[in-house]
Amino acid sequence: MAGALTEVLGEVLVAADGEEVAVSALAARGVSLVGLYFGCSLGGPCAQLGASLAAFYGRFRGEAAAAGGQRLEIVFVSAEQEQQQWQEAVRAMPWLALPFADKHRKLKLWNKYRVSNIPSLIFIDASTGKVVCRNGLLVIRDDPEGLEFPWGPKPFSEVVAGPLLRNNGQTLDSNALEGSHVGVYFSAHWCPPCRSLTRVLVESYRKIKEAGQKFEILFVSADRSEDSFKQYFSEMPWVAVPYADEARRSRLNRLYGIQGIPTLIVLDSKGDVITRQGRVEVLNDIECREFPWHPKPVLELTDSNAVQLNEGPCLVLFVDSEDDGESEAAKQLIQPIAEKIIAKYKAKEEEAPLLFFVAGEDDMTDSLRDYTNLPEAAPLLTILDMSARAKYVMDVEEITPEIVEAFVSDFLADKLKPEPI
Repeated sequence: MAGALTEVLGEVLVAADGEEVAVSALAARGVSLVGLYFGCSLGGPCAQLGASLAAFYGRFRGEAAAAGGQRLEIVFVSAEQEQQQWQEAVRAMPWLALPFADKHRKLKLWNKYRVSNIPSLIFIDASTGKVVCRNGLLVIRDDPEGLEFPWGPKPFSEVVAGPLLRNNGQTLDSNALEGSHVGVYFSAHWCPPCRSLTRVLVESYRKIKEAGQKFEILFVSADRSEDSFKQYFSEMPWVAVPYADEARRSRLNRLYGIQGIPTLIVLDSKGDVITRQGRVEVLNDIECREFPWHPKPVLELTDSNAVQLNEGPCLVLFVDSEDDGESEAAKQLIQPIAEKIIAKYKAKEEEAPLLFFVAGEDDMTDSLRDYTNLPEAAPLLTILDMSARAKYVMDVEEITPEIVEAFVSDFLADKLKPEPI
């Protein structure tokens, strides 16, 4: 256990009284689950979660005292920029914290777990360091007594089990989804990007069904009232979890760690995830020729998938798109390296630490170069880390597989010096 947690959290953490606590000591306490709490001392949502989490944590501490062990520990990963604010926040918390000075590890944790907003709470297994639950906020709300501890993932078929609705009021059992690819669609009428995506998705759904593919979409509403749900669902030709079944909607949000909408998760016929980027895939493949959208190791950067640049470090190879075949040649150059990285982390049941893109010449790419203050050179090999506001640039006349592989290896080994964005 100590080795896996030390790799994630480092050697020491800090307690509320300022004392250092060795990560290896957590094993002796009987800790089997660690909650990584990404937040700050400012702002209503963080303050609200802090109060709920303290009560939740207190119940586990009480159990530990009675049973002679401690199943759960929380570690605060702060977004504070000032040490005094961090100290004040930590002093008010009954759990442990990542040291303020360990800023590099903090950024690595934000990237590793794809944290896009705060507050966020992610539970990891203390013995392996692997994610158990990505949306701990819903755990606190749905299971305040901790009866479902340790909140590990369950099969889609088990979580979705129960009646589903069609917009004509008819019901069907969830086992009707068996044997089909399923798009689990988290959306709401009040969200303009959701409504835009729904219009495209209706056409995609029609084309896929007309092509004879076994495909269904399951709407999981985030609407604020049943009337809004009904109005929005009336535009959809697929099925939905009943709005009144809030517990099942919440369990599906927990299962996939939903942090924002619209989100479309595409599952294979066994209920396993094919891609979490269904939204991007639908917008990039209007004719649905690439359904069911198995992930590509290297993507061509477009307006619709540029949002993924904010999800973690991304290798972006800028090329001169006026040269016919340049983009495709660049993809072929990067692809073996991307495939090797993806396979390595998949074997560890982890997400790859880098996304891979090729960028041509268009208005969106020009804006990205301007925003990140990159030179106009092409080819230009970069790694962009938007959350850390950092970039790594290799400006050479010729990009070879050896150069790309060395660049990636040095980045993953923390050997590269970042430049500010």
